[in-house]
Amino acid sequence: MEALSLRDDIGDKSALAGQNTLQLIAFSIGEQTYGVEITTVREIRAWNGATPLPNTRAYVRGVINLRGTIVPIFDLRARFGDGQTSPTKNHVVVVMSVGDKWVGILVDAVSDILTVNRDEIHNVPEGNSIDTELLNGIVTHESRMVGLIDLHSVVMGAKMDA
Repeated sequence: MEALSLRDDIGDKSALAGQNTLQLIAFSIGEQTYGVEITTVREIRAWNGATPLPNTRAYVRGVINLRGTIVPIFDLRARFGDGQTSPTKNHVVVVMSVGDKWVGILVDAVSDILTVNRDEIHNVPEGNSIDTELLNGIVTHESRMVGLIDLHSVVMGAKMDA
């Protein structure tokens, strides 16, 4: 009985410590590192192509059938206005949930799982080459800058642009 109480106490402390931290899946596009909250990631898959759809923006690569669910694939490099990715077998698709939808983003590579303190997330500075509407913030982790992707803007912006 006492062990159970101790275990509950440890669980409460872990929960409190976790409230101020954020775990990210970090991935790269060229020399830049970006991240999304780990709880949104459903799967990481090797690039195997996508079925193109007519009349879509250049950054929508098409759709894949993921075990019966049709998932749109966004080319994040193209979404950031840096030209379309020429995917190889080394590129990966990060499948995530955005609201009640699943989407995939094509990235160069997945690099890390990062734990960052929420207090260390900075606003994206205005007036730079980064599309500030597609990022929620920037965090420094071990001497590198990690842009936090705003998935809703990436996905919903595509709908509004189309």
